[in-house]
Amino acid sequence: MKLLRPVLCGMLAGACAWTARAQTTPPQSAPAQTAPAPGPPPVRTVKLADPRFRDVFILADAPTQTYYLYNSARRGPAGRPSVVAYKSRDLENWEGPYVVFETPADFWAQRGIWAPEVHAYQGKYYLFTTFNTDDKLSEQWRNWLPRVKRGSQVLVADAPPGPFQPFQNRAHLPADMMTLDGTLWIEDGVPYMVFCHEWVQIKDGTVEFIRLKDDLSDIVGEPTRLFDGSDAPWSVKSKQWGCHVTDGPYLFRSKSGKLFMIWSSGGAHGYTTGIAVSPSGKLAGPWEQKTEPIFGADGGHGMIFQRFDGQLMLVLHQPNDFPRERARLFELEDTGDTLVLKSK
Repeated sequence: MKLLRPVLCGMLAGACAWTARAQTTPPQSAPAQTAPAPGPPPVRTVKLADPRFRDVFILADAPTQTYYLYNSARRGPAGRPSVVAYKSRDLENWEGPYVVFETPADFWAQRGIWAPEVHAYQGKYYLFTTFNTDDKLSEQWRNWLPRVKRGSQVLVADAPPGPFQPFQNRAHLPADMMTLDGTLWIEDGVPYMVFCHEWVQIKDGTVEFIRLKDDLSDIVGEPTRLFDGSDAPWSVKSKQWGCHVTDGPYLFRSKSGKLFMIWSSGGAHGYTTGIAVSPSGKLAGPWEQKTEPIFGADGGHGMIFQRFDGQLMLVLHQPNDFPRERARLFELEDTGDTLVLKSK
């Protein structure tokens, strides 16, 4: 979702998207995979670099030895915002798109879907994604983007291809917060959602966490802030909006026991992915920001997975420029102190 990018499909307020022109024109999140009406494109086999993908997520499903790539679609079979999946055995040839969720007609959110990701947990599969509306929150600022009802939500299915079903007709996170990019983290057997609090609402975006019920059906308690977007020395403040963006947190346990988090914001050369470290190994931190980003060439909203041969992988989208976004894969090394790209 999001760093100062161009306004697309009438979306006026979304996560900042950062492009070469981002410091003068704030980007708005756009559907990650477009499709002609009335539904998604036909199923076909493509190379990873062929379709337009942004905010890419890959699930390496060990039981089936299949990789699933999840992305958003503007329209499903009924013409409503959807989540689609592609599947692959080799990370090179992908078959899809298959619709795994389509927004119900009576759903609380009818605008675009952002950044879907799927996690295996306790024998089921959980879709974490962000839903959008045009419904304005009570507090609005003069000469500012609309603050709207937007939130991360968890859905459930028995298998990676879905179909995914919501637990309830509302976001998981508090309704008075503009939230996005929720992801799952398990610590000491307890599930948590880690998410971003939108810069449009608070100007300096944050990364926060909240406990989930054991079956992930709802939240428990109140969110806790982990860090601000401005905490990273590489994060560049928007000249137009004076904001710092936080996008796409994803956590990884290092071989050293430290806890790493990759996340994205605006940098010196466009959309950028940095690394935060919790030396204690605990989600609560404290969190330290690495001085240099792991990827600063206008690419971000990454996630980490392990290939079936054991190789650690990073996937992100680059460039952050509609409609040229494509998925890119990199081999990754865990040094114990940080994460390093093995190839660029």
